[in-house]
Amino acid sequence: MDKIGQSTVGELLSKQVSGTRYFFLNLAPAADAKALAVTVGGRERCNPDYEIRRGKYRYHGIEYVAEGAGVAELDGVEHALRAGSVFAYGPTTRCVMKTEPARPMLKYFVCVAGAGVAKRLRSAGVAPGAARVLGAHAEIRGVLEDLVREGQRTGALARTICAQLFELLLLKIEDASGAVAQGDPAQENFQRCKALIDSEAERLMTLREIAAAAGLEESSVCRLFRRYQDTSPYQYLLRRKMNLAAAFLVEGKGRVKEAAQRVGFADPYHFSRCFKAIHGVPPSELLKHNGQG
Repeated sequence: MDKIGQSTVGELLSKQVSGTRYFFLNLAPAADAKALAVTVGGRERCNPDYEIRRGKYRYHGIEYVAEGAGVAELDGVEHALRAGSVFAYGPTTRCVMKTEPARPMLKYFVCVAGAGVAKRLRSAGVAPGAARVLGAHAEIRGVLEDLVREGQRTGALARTICAQLFELLLLKIEDASGAVAQGDPAQENFQRCKALIDSEAERLMTLREIAAAAGLEESSVCRLFRRYQDTSPYQYLLRRKMNLAAAFLVEGKGRVKEAAQRVGFADPYHFSRCFKAIHGVPPSELLKHNGQG
């Protein structure tokens, strides 16, 4: 185990913050540890004069802005920060962070160590030195609150629980739930199309309708979904429709015919085939389990 002194602990945290909630799990992880280890993290409200400049850090870390605005300069590249921004850094990332004095940031951070950490961060879409803005980010804050709470506990399984929660955090970020790389027009177009399908799935029926509503060519929409979602826009729309239909049936709001009509299918038999292709069971099966069959 590496030794860590009090001065090193102090260097981990800024003094230009208030309303802090920190946890310390494993400040000196084994240098050759293969498993990812959560070391330290927390939540902090930046003071109006908050500013950090550093050329190195002890761990890899992820920071998430829940409120307010600011800027992060990572290896010389500046990223505007706002609610939903998430960014990562490594031990050698040159990092400058500032808050807007009139809109101080409330942010969370989680530091980790272990072999393969940088690779795992890259696979989640937040490589060290990169920043993203998450469109649907309420769940991210919930996971981070869980991490802070569990990290402050002293139970024997605290480290294991927090490692699992950190993996959940990465999966939430990796999932295409509104993650937008700042300044990337292609990804911004994709997120606009995806958000359109998510909100209008009941009425949309064809690729042509999706493209027209998004103001894009049909071929462009297909390329965007293949690139960022690894599926076709129609298959994404169909799954969204079938999820809405399943919820409709489970909540006892109607029969199969009504569910089909709700998501735009005039033919209940065609609807049933699509439903089974997506969920593995016919819609009538849900009615049976719900006491309506």
